[in-house]
Amino acid sequence: MEGNAGFHREVVVKKPVTENVARTRDPLEEQIRLFETRPLSEGLIFPFEGSEPRAAEQYRIIRTKILLHPRPLRLIVVSSPQVGDGKSVTALNVAGALALKLDQSVLLVDGDFRRASLAEMLGIPVSPGLANVLAGECCWTEAVGRLDRVPNLYFLPAGRRPEHPAELYDSPAWPALCADLRKHFRSIIVDAPPVGMVADYDLIQAACDGLILVVRPDHTNRNLCLKALETSPPDKLVGVVINVAPNWFLSRRGSHGYVYYAGSDREMRAGFHRGG
Repeated sequence: MEGNAGFHREVVVKKPVTENVARTRDPLEEQIRLFETRPLSEGLIFPFEGSEPRAAEQYRIIRTKILLHPRPLRLIVVSSPQVGDGKSVTALNVAGALALKLDQSVLLVDGDFRRASLAEMLGIPVSPGLANVLAGECCWTEAVGRLDRVPNLYFLPAGRRPEHPAELYDSPAWPALCADLRKHFRSIIVDAPPVGMVADYDLIQAACDGLILVVRPDHTNRNLCLKALETSPPDKLVGVVINVAPNWFLSRRGSHGYVYYAGSDREMRAGFHRGG
């Protein structure tokens, strides 16, 4: 699957985003904290309120691929061949798209202890978080928070940076936590380290149902990309998201029917020039 996930205009979201899905009150709301998000870059996050229809539609396509997959995908890892491919913003927006569709809770987890970025991206505290939970310093209900921007979307930050990240994932606490989270969330999206760069990734991936790889044509090293594809378990690889993809030749101005589906001519010219 492919997604044009980078764009250059800033969008100010002034109220929670919805897609007219009937929402029942989640019992988790009474147990955990509320995160008041203050995104550093509004234009890259949650493009679902109408100002960036092309990017929003690509994330909806990814969502549809996930929901229609032959196997139930409850816990999905999002990774990339290297740093800077846009995996974190992709994980964030895929989780947001799922939360808008499902009348059930969705959890986004920042599992990249070494280069945690989601908390900063959202403008919220990084601790307590996953590392604190795995170290036994708190329970997950004390670390998880609900994001105020999207109904049903919850977030577990990375937490304090551990001295030996792989040891936390290699303990019984990680699979036990995954099993417990599956009982409370319909979908779990984990932002993981790049494929094969550290042991953390393999330990995270072992607990997942599916894997999404994010690549960026103007950035990703070809050899690292091929290696990531070759080493990904075939039964878990859900697909590849192409971030900041150049416009396909059939989408040029004048293509039959394109304006009807994509929006206005102004939207077509806006383009996608930066990655997440």
